[in-house]
Amino acid sequence: MSKIILTGDRPTGRLHLGHYVGSLKRRVELQNSGEYDKIFIMIADAQALTDNFDNPGKIRDNIIEVALDYLSCGLDPSKVNIFIQSALTELTELTFYYMNLVTVSRLERNPTVKSEIQMRKFEASIPAGFFTYPVSQTSDITAFKATTVPVGEDQLPMIEQAREIVRKFNATYGEVLVEPQALIPENSICSRLPGTDGKAKMSKSLGNCIYLSDSAEEVKKKVMSMYTDPDHIQISDPGKIEGNAVFTYLDAFAKDSDFAEFCPDYKNLDEMKDHYKRGGLGDVKCKKLLLNIINRELDPIRAKRKELEKDIPAIYDILRKGTEEAKKEAAKTLAEVRAAMKINYFEDKELIRSQQEKFNSGK
Repeated sequence: MSKIILTGDRPTGRLHLGHYVGSLKRRVELQNSGEYDKIFIMIADAQALTDNFDNPGKIRDNIIEVALDYLSCGLDPSKVNIFIQSALTELTELTFYYMNLVTVSRLERNPTVKSEIQMRKFEASIPAGFFTYPVSQTSDITAFKATTVPVGEDQLPMIEQAREIVRKFNATYGEVLVEPQALIPENSICSRLPGTDGKAKMSKSLGNCIYLSDSAEEVKKKVMSMYTDPDHIQISDPGKIEGNAVFTYLDAFAKDSDFAEFCPDYKNLDEMKDHYKRGGLGDVKCKKLLLNIINRELDPIRAKRKELEKDIPAIYDILRKGTEEAKKEAAKTLAEVRAAMKINYFEDKELIRSQQEKFNSGK
């Protein structure tokens, strides 16, 4: 069986460090690993519209922002297919068929759906498209017969529900769909990077993001104002590591070699943490280390983005080609699904022949 990846992002804004450590960096590693036969990366504009239906211009504008971030981080169109979700009508049709394989009560029990509904404060006014996202996500995954779906741990209930739908379909109609497996980040810190304000999630709506396209000066302002330990008032005060955003970011980004380059007073992060916990180490020194590490990581990404921005039509051409290739794959799966469900009326020559015999014999 071919090894195939399906992953993607909602185009609700520029991508940030949470996306980078949680998925983007890993995607580049996966595309270069040679382990996978095909990799499909979806710009999930249709899904983004489920809770931005009144502002489609926002989604339209951010498609190019996401594409630029993808390419700037090193995703290679010769190795991956980057495509726009809404351009594949096959995904909508598959979603419609899968709706019959899942109950409303099962959707209501999905922990990720419940969490997202609460976060967006939908309460009783839940858009049906948003509520049924696990079904549409299943169509996204199965359309490409993806064997692997890179996700954070918070998304595991979505993958499990996709697996349930696949099993139900195959049991009902025959073995057509592939049951996907989740691929979670190796570094648990990377699965959900907190915001600069220490909140549990880096979020555009909370204004606590460091964007991949932020200038070095913008990154400096955000890092130097980052949440630390509110009780660490004097340098001599013992400090807490837990819940301290600066050290969470250092856990995600810092390597031993960074200390030799930027902060030679310490051999590694553990030494710095120990000093901070016993007192005598100020927040500013820790933030300056983090600032140097982040800006070094982002410098080549920013430079590449500036070059890509000079030829926007070329970016749309990449998206067009990736979408055309993705559409071919989705169409193949849809044809198999329709055949299994016996609703491929015009392609089923045996059906036409048998119906003719039926009516002939009745004369």
